[in-house]
Order: sequence, then C-alpha cells, then structure tokens
Amino acid sequence: MTHQVALAFEDGITRFIDCEETQTVADAAYQARINIPFDCRDGACGTCKAFCESGDYEEGDYIDDALSEDEAADGYCLPCQMTPKSDLILQIATTSVLAKTGASTFDGELKEINQYSDSTIGIEIELENRKDLAFLPGQYMNILVPGSEQTRSYSFSSAQDSNYVQFLVKVTPGGLMTTYLTEEAKVGDKLTLTGPMGSFFLREPVRPILLLAGGTGLAPILAILEKLSRDEQLDVPIRLVYGANFTHDLVELERLDAFKEKFDFDYITVLSDKDTEHPRKGFVPAHLTGEYEPDEDTDVYLCGPPPMVEAVRQFLGTLDNPPLDFYYEKFTSAAAPAAARPEVTVDSSEVKDDFSLVEVSTPGMTSGEVHSSATQLNARMALELGALELAINKLGDRDIERFRNLANTANSFIDGDKLVDAVKFTEANADFHEFLFRRANNEALLMAYQNLQVVQEMKATLPGADWIDPAITAEHLALVDAVAQGDLDSARTIIREHAEHGIGTMAKASNE
Repeated sequence: MTHQVALAFEDGITRFIDCEETQTVADAAYQARINIPFDCRDGACGTCKAFCESGDYEEGDYIDDALSEDEAADGYCLPCQMTPKSDLILQIATTSVLAKTGASTFDGELKEINQYSDSTIGIEIELENRKDLAFLPGQYMNILVPGSEQTRSYSFSSAQDSNYVQFLVKVTPGGLMTTYLTEEAKVGDKLTLTGPMGSFFLREPVRPILLLAGGTGLAPILAILEKLSRDEQLDVPIRLVYGANFTHDLVELERLDAFKEKFDFDYITVLSDKDTEHPRKGFVPAHLTGEYEPDEDTDVYLCGPPPMVEAVRQFLGTLDNPPLDFYYEKFTSAAAPAAARPEVTVDSSEVKDDFSLVEVSTPGMTSGEVHSSATQLNARMALELGALELAINKLGDRDIERFRNLANTANSFIDGDKLVDAVKFTEANADFHEFLFRRANNEALLMAYQNLQVVQEMKATLPGADWIDPAITAEHLALVDAVAQGDLDSARTIIREHAEHGIGTMAKASNE
C-alpha cells in the first residue's frame, strides 16, 4: 500500500511524496529527488531526525544515540528507518534549498469571480495539473498577477480533494490584485500559481481546537474545517471566533453553518464597528470567554493581520494556563516576493481601517527612546535575564519542545556564518526570544520587552546583509539545553554572550 508523506521544510515549502509501506521515507524522498539530510542511513547518527506532526508509522531499528526513548515518545522519528502505516506530515530539520528542492508551479484558468462583499472577493481556479497539487489545510499559494511580474499570497479556502482551488481576496483599493479582479479579470483568464507554502497548517486533532479568523483570514480556517469534517475519528470540540469590521464583511456564513451538522462545531462572530447592533462588538480577545476561552489543553489556530496576532498573543500571555500549542499566520495586503508569505508591520492608517486591530500602548512606557543596536540588544539581554529567572522552573516537556522548535526555526535561516533570509530570521528570532517572556507570566516584564525596538532595528539593519556571527546558531540551542536542565548559571552566561554576538552582527551589517 502507498501512503502520502508531506515533508514540511523550515523555510515554509512543503513537498509531497508517495511512500510504500515497505519503503523508508528517506528512500522515497530520494526517489523523488529530495535530499533530506542524513549521514549513515542505518539509524546510528540521528542526522535525519524529524518530527512527526500526524500519522502512524513503524519506527524501524536505531540506536539510542540517534534517537532517545523520550524523543521517540514525543513524536520524533528517523526517516532513514521509519516506514509509513498511514499518511504522514513530517517537519524536516532543514530548508528546501538545502534539500535541493522547491515549490512547484501550476497553470490554471479562472472559473469564477464572486464579490462576496465590499471587502472580500472569492475566486475559483481550475488547474491543468490538479492531480499533481497536494497541500495541507492552512497553507497558501503565490499567484502571479496577470499583466505584472509580481505575486500575491492567498491561503486555500477549498478542501484538499476539491476539483477546483478557491481563495479569498481582501479588496484593497489601488492594490494590484484588487485592480485586476475588479477592472480586468474575466472567466477564462490564465493564471500561474506557485506552492504550496507555509508552516501554518492543521496538526493531528487530539485536543479541543479554537480557531480564530479575521477578514480574509477566514480562508485557511475554512480549509481546516473542510479537513476536520472529513475526519471520521474526530472526537474533540471545535470552536471558531470570526472577526470583521461590519456586518456586510462577514462572508461564507452558510458554509460555516453547514459544518455544525457534521461534527461538534460552533462559532461566534465579532464586529469592531462601534455603532453596530451586533451582540458582540469590539476586538476578538475580549470575547474569548466561556467555551471559547482556551487553556493549556487547547490547540489554537489564528489567521489575521499582524496587530490581531499580537493582540491575541498578549491575551494568551495573561492566562493562568495558556495554550502550549498556538499556531498563527500573519497577513497584510502588501506585495510579497514569490518565496515568502508577507509578515510585515502595518502602517497606523491601515490599522484603523482593519477589522480587529488594536493599537497597544503601555501606561508609563514609551517606545522609540532607545536608538542604537547595541543599546537595544543590551536592554533585551537585561530583561531576558529577568524572564529567565521567573520562567526556568515553570517549564514542562512540551514547553522545552516548543522552545527548541523555535530555536531550530530561527537557525534554519542561517548557514554557517551566512544569513539565508534576513527578514525571515528576524521574525523567527523574535519569536524565540519572546518565548521566555511569555512563560515568565509577568505582564509588566513582557510589555517592557515589547516596547523595545529590537525587531524594528533588525528589520532596518539586516536586509541586504549576509553575515551573521556563527556562534548565534549554537547559542540558540545551548540556551534551550541549559533551560531544560535547569542550569541557571549557564543560561545566564549564554544570554550575555549571545547579546555580544548579536551586537557584533548588527555592527558589521551597519557598516556594509
């Protein structure tokens, strides 16, 4: 029997391969000309170690030095030894570039253009090679805007097995895709799509799930719900909070209602319009109560613009038992290169016009007073030492696993002393450093950290730079190890040295 294996790389590219039950995943990958990392291929070195997000498999033979019992129990596996018993989703500890593969390109024809509201357009595309496209619910494609050389990124809103692929497009006056769809597009137009991409996708549903969507962020949530509706083994409750600006911005409600008949699902809508008569108004975090309030046993999936993501992240940080698994996708209406989903800061004028955005301010604190990279990173170091003291004795196995995954994600954008992708590294590095602040459960400390301008400084300095102190990669993982062992002194030393290496990297980038 043949099973489908999704190989999710650290740069967001996902490749799908077919693998026989008698075949190792590594062998199947190499047959597909995908070079996942390995040294020995006999379960002795652990170089190919991956994390299984979903599915069943035979572990195969290996030694403890390659994969410990605890790691195997937590879901780690060795592709060079494992054989599938079902479809699998594997997180591969390298980038698609290093695996000598990449995203696929598909040609299609525009079949439908649906103006759902003044703010949302739905499009349906028939692909010439639909059978060759496999994606995970939550992922996206880059679509080349006809008549231009630019792409825009849109998440699938359709089911994985639909004949056509569907997307929701936010109407942005003057926007390239908006202008095409409202003024030029016609049924029959030819389109080019690249993907699938993204690390935001549905994991195995073993705990209650809370879905959060805003505006066209509903698209990947719909794809996730389609997948869940086809899961005959599903036995956990699914809840959705869907935010928008105005009543007419709420779309696909009939489709959402239909899911109620298929499994334990319910949803509420929230409007930010102050003059609405809608029973729930304001911003999404204010309505995460009752059956919609997550705890540490809830998997949370969020798709929305950056300010919404930050607002929800701050809210989750105030909970006594915050969710340990929080997956999110940020989006904006800005253009993005074909290789990456946009994750950029939204202009303040855009913030006021979007559905569930908040302008976060901290009484008694102002941002932008610290200017130099060295001062910024030293300030972060000082705060991080405090967060370390508060968090180190609170972390469980799942926390350490999450911390290590964040370190690996940041490191995936570094190759030796080279920055593979400065923009993506900056985002991933910010998530890594923020982890201890969130687990410290000290709101004042978290807000002090967030009022620094470290990320903004890195975004302004690093693009165009290609050098990074090679010690930084090792320090990310060494800090995780020290925290896991409760070694406070070693962790303090690593944080101090890490700040110095960061300062050196920024100084070199500033002078290039």
